[in-house]
Amino acid sequence: MAFVGFGGSRSLGSAWSGLVGRVVVAVARAGRGIAVCSGAGASAFVRSVCPSAVVFSPSFSGRGALPARASACMRSYAVSGPGSGWVAFVSGPCPAGVVPARSWRSGRPVSGSWSEVALAVGLGLPVVVFWCAPGVPELPAWGGLWASAGRGVWASGWRFAPAASLL
Repeated sequence: MAFVGFGGSRSLGSAWSGLVGRVVVAVARAGRGIAVCSGAGASAFVRSVCPSAVVFSPSFSGRGALPARASACMRSYAVSGPGSGWVAFVSGPCPAGVVPARSWRSGRPVSGSWSEVALAVGLGLPVVVFWCAPGVPELPAWGGLWASAGRGVWASGWRFAPAASLL
């Protein structure tokens, strides 16, 4: 079964829980598995809507635990087959220096949410980002195109298409 992984801001406010819930339900109704890490915020909302979600919480500890966990999590989605993907609920702009890559890139400033999105893009996963902050979405210029993710629940999401796929 293909899995769609969910992530996003650990401090995502409860005002966004309805959006998270609607997206999770749409993905489940499409026959995809729901997977999430064991964090707070967006991940906690996913687990509350879908108690049967696969919770990815490998036992990494110490310095580098977050990158190791995120990398293992993302790689498992990338190999789960056609229909897999990554959905993120972000609450701020992507820091300069966070760019798509096939492995986690540490550095300052760090954004776990955007680093996960960059890793998903680098691994070739389809990605949809929901801007969960006031104002116009501030999406990174990563050498591709951010386009509307679709209709219905997807209308407020942004899908990333790498430049190579635009040809």
